Amino acid sequence: MSTQLSALAGQPAQAAQLVDVAKLVAAYYSLRPDPAVPAQRVSFGTSGHRGTSFDRSFNEAHVLAITQAICLYRQGQGIDGPLFIGIDTHALSAPAFESALEVLAANGVETLIAKGGAQCTKYTPTPAVSHAILVYNRGRKSGLADGIVVTPSHNPPDNGGFKYNPANGGPADTDTTGWIEAKANAFIEGGLTDVRRMAFDRARSAATTREHDFLSAYVDDLGSVIDFDAIRSSGIRMGVDPMGGAGVHYWARIADRYNVDLTVVSEEVDPTFSFMTLDWDGRIRMDPSSTYAMQRLIGLKDRYDIAFGCDTDHDRHGIVTPGEGLMPSNNYLAVAIDYLFQNRVRWSRNAAVGKTVVSSAMIDRVAARLGRKLYEVPVGFKWFVDGLLDGSLGFGGEESAGASFLRIDGTVWTTDKDGIVPALLAAEMTARSGRDPAGLYRDLTRDLGAPAADRVEAPATPEQKQKLAKLSPQQVQITELAGEPIDKVLDRAPGNDAPIGGIKVIAASGWFAARPSGTEDIYKIYAESFRGEDHLRILVREAQDIVDRALQEH
Repeated sequence: MSTQLSALAGQPAQAAQLVDVAKLVAAYYSLRPDPAVPAQRVSFGTSGHRGTSFDRSFNEAHVLAITQAICLYRQGQGIDGPLFIGIDTHALSAPAFESALEVLAANGVETLIAKGGAQCTKYTPTPAVSHAILVYNRGRKSGLADGIVVTPSHNPPDNGGFKYNPANGGPADTDTTGWIEAKANAFIEGGLTDVRRMAFDRARSAATTREHDFLSAYVDDLGSVIDFDAIRSSGIRMGVDPMGGAGVHYWARIADRYNVDLTVVSEEVDPTFSFMTLDWDGRIRMDPSSTYAMQRLIGLKDRYDIAFGCDTDHDRHGIVTPGEGLMPSNNYLAVAIDYLFQNRVRWSRNAAVGKTVVSSAMIDRVAARLGRKLYEVPVGFKWFVDGLLDGSLGFGGEESAGASFLRIDGTVWTTDKDGIVPALLAAEMTARSGRDPAGLYRDLTRDLGAPAADRVEAPATPEQKQKLAKLSPQQVQITELAGEPIDKVLDRAPGNDAPIGGIKVIAASGWFAARPSGTEDIYKIYAESFRGEDHLRILVREAQDIVDRALQEH
């Protein structure tokens, strides 16, 4: 199987493809999940619980149950400070926010919502929630804060999502999400009788519900992580496409606060996301790492010295240069790492480079040249949280265009993915070097080799995804990969020995990894070759053969 590229990929969305928002929201309230159906149970993937109300996989019952479980988790962990809650611009985020606040208020949880949040007119990026938690908790030993972000990230417009960030500010770890998931499903099985809630109007006016200026707190602190003086003095022209997401009103404030030449190409917010171009499969998906989804900004690339976009909750970035268009996310991660570790002189000499097992081997080569330790972990930003928190990781990045890094002084900035900061870093790089990140990447390839990479996506049932997640090195019945002896077959990450939920096969000049998606019913094959496109095609073909055999096994 291989990625089935739709003939509509990159084309404007048509009216028939737009979600009926009224029906979607009605289904959120009217349809009840059946806990006997696995696909309708609460399930935390790599980043929270996600689903759609039409399929009974993201409905009011899910949100009420998860929120009550979070309230109990907080009690059990002694987390009794405020809970920061933010939402993105998906249609299901506003009703889910209201459901969550009804439970939080009924449980007496001090809850900080964005200014204007009663009407859900103020949206909050994921990194602004992480930032708020960390700033509040700085120096505290008790009364710690945590947070909830209501977002399915870049997923299609009919999706909803709900994730919990504990007191470390980052995505909750597997033990935490497993506990919350089990407790929430038990609440649903019990008909929600043990869920405490009150009417939304009462919850909104409760003494425990207060407003917080996420926008000002985050924007005013950006100078501690980005060199705006260099950007401003260079006079470079920047363009940004918020893609109708939660950071839509942050960018103009950034431009004003730091007096930089930054143009917001559109501030339109539309829960159908009708302004998007269709992704690889003909669906609307706000993915800034996809050339198909990013056609609007790519079409404007010649107007700016550097341009960037972010997904719906602004935890992913896409970098667009005049010469290349959208940079492959792996390429930008390598350049960002190379730049940061040479220019952040106050960072610890022991600060390591964090990457996931499906990120480019170019990062390995960059880290080796820098003399920095490489910390390679499974997919999921939660694996970087502790290292970013204590400064032992200078940078953590995922192939899917998610990253965060330390403040200029070497202390923690965010412990969740931050799309805004890597985007602004592209401007800092351009300003200080006189070359955009695509040009800087070409320099890297001259020194370290030029990899060719591909990511193949194909539909997979939940049963097929489970088979692939359990694939073991013993099932890989080959000794060569694309004509080279196999060096390693991994089912656990080298950095922390955690299961990768699939396999990674490595040879001298290339590698592939195969794993199920944690958020959608697809599987992914990642492959990379330092011997060119022809060698890459062989890699991908052999990887597909292995996956196909695994999915056919009984």
